[in-house]
Amino acid sequence: MDLEKYTSKSQQAVMRAQRLAEDQNHQEIEPAHLLYALLEESEGTVSAVVRRISGSTDGLKQELWDEISDHPKVYGGNVRVSMSRNTADVLSAAERHAKGMGDEYVSTEHILLGLIESQEGTRLEGFGLTKDAVLEVLMEIRGSQRVTNQTPEGTYQALEKYGRDLTDLARRGKLDPVIGRDQETRRLVQILSRRTKNNPALIGEPGTGKTAIVEGLAQRIV
Repeated sequence: MDLEKYTSKSQQAVMRAQRLAEDQNHQEIEPAHLLYALLEESEGTVSAVVRRISGSTDGLKQELWDEISDHPKVYGGNVRVSMSRNTADVLSAAERHAKGMGDEYVSTEHILLGLIESQEGTRLEGFGLTKDAVLEVLMEIRGSQRVTNQTPEGTYQALEKYGRDLTDLARRGKLDPVIGRDQETRRLVQILSRRTKNNPALIGEPGTGKTAIVEGLAQRIV
């Protein structure tokens, strides 16, 4: 395993897994340590995927912690933590997934896909985290972006971090009804339906209802 071919977030996850094993007096880093370490990055890609699919990371983290707490402990000043065969297999699978997705570095989502193929797969499936479900969410988060440097996670999660999914809010009934904006909404639909020049721009002073028009469009879409 060449950590130089891993993204910064992936390297940090491996190091957190090692510290977790050390803190718990465990002799080996198991896949459960690695998965828990990934979920400790609350704003990371893996946590975002888990929240999208199962609603929260809490249940999965608690189940992992219960298992980690039950692992046999080894005491002694000369105990060195090493990577278990299962964890090495997870990282090998992650490297294969990175290559298969055309990525130059192993990112945290590749490790998650490797974990799905490991002994943690059954647990993850219980939370809806199948390979197909994860790949579908990754397509939403990443789009067609490839991992070509060691710090990609922040860029392909920028929209999720700094934007609001209005269609999702409309689907869940979280938007107020929009009244009196039918003409503007229809015009938006016309522009968006064009084959070319289909990027409308809403220009106006603050408080003139630009957001309301977009919310009205979101409600029409769903």
